[in-house]
Amino acid sequence: MEFLAIAAIAVILWMLWQLFRARKFNQFKLMIMHELRPLVIAHLEKTLVESRSEQFPNTVAHIEASSYYWGQYPSRVLQAAIAWRLVENNWLENTGNTRHCQHLFFIEKDKLAEIKNENGDNSKAA
Repeated sequence: MEFLAIAAIAVILWMLWQLFRARKFNQFKLMIMHELRPLVIAHLEKTLVESRSEQFPNTVAHIEASSYYWGQYPSRVLQAAIAWRLVENNWLENTGNTRHCQHLFFIEKDKLAEIKNENGDNSKAA
């Protein structure tokens, strides 16, 4: 009987720990959407306006579509912020969100964009 009580308490504690971890992960995703998304959208708009040309007019419709694409998912927002160097390289480590970033990129891997780096190589993750 005592074994069952100890096992039940252990299961409840484990479930509480999982709930705590899930809440921290959801807070991380909300932080991305509330803090990083405006930075990414502003940088994107600035870049598109500065790179207007005859070949790439970057009209308001282009900017709105690009903003929608890059701001739609937390993984894509974070990927853009890292790739475009809007956050410091060690920002994830300093905030303690490295594991959350890895998990986010894993569960939303189908939503990541292909970004060309300086070498011209395509990469899925930043």
